[in-house]
Amino acid sequence: MRPLPPILKKLARAQAAFFKAAEVIECEQWATKPGANEWSVAEVVAHLIMVERAIVGAADRVTQKVAQPVAFLKRMHLPLWLVEARVVKRKSPLALDPALVGKKEEMLGGLRATHERTLAFLQETDKRDLRKYCWPHPFIGMLNLYEWFEMIASHQVRHTKQVVEISERLPKLEGISQN
Repeated sequence: MRPLPPILKKLARAQAAFFKAAEVIECEQWATKPGANEWSVAEVVAHLIMVERAIVGAADRVTQKVAQPVAFLKRMHLPLWLVEARVVKRKSPLALDPALVGKKEEMLGGLRATHERTLAFLQETDKRDLRKYCWPHPFIGMLNLYEWFEMIASHQVRHTKQVVEISERLPKLEGISQN
């Protein structure tokens, strides 16, 4: 069985780094887009919540059934470090839910709650072998459940880099010191 501690550590590091990057964004600029056709930090957080919820929801559904075998060659996928690298910018296959966009503290609380549900799922399934449950990622290929949970962390690392880029491009507010 694949050990969970490295996955849990990676999820914790990714979450901590994301919150550190988001911390420097002033509440007044939370929903400010740095340019045309670009996301604000609020939209990035909404996207992270949507993706993590979708993965945990799918994981919950597939583990309720008997795992379907996947041929070895069909289990091949691109490495997860490509997700983190942010070399190729991709358009999300999930349309952004504008109802998730809100105030900074509320959204960060929502992201924390979503992450707690992820950790609860991993704790609930700790004694099961999740390698046999697979479904394809839209860009990198077939992932088993352990890889999907690593992908959550890699995805958050990717968007942490995006938040840093956004923070560097937002205009500095007069009279407000940046954290």
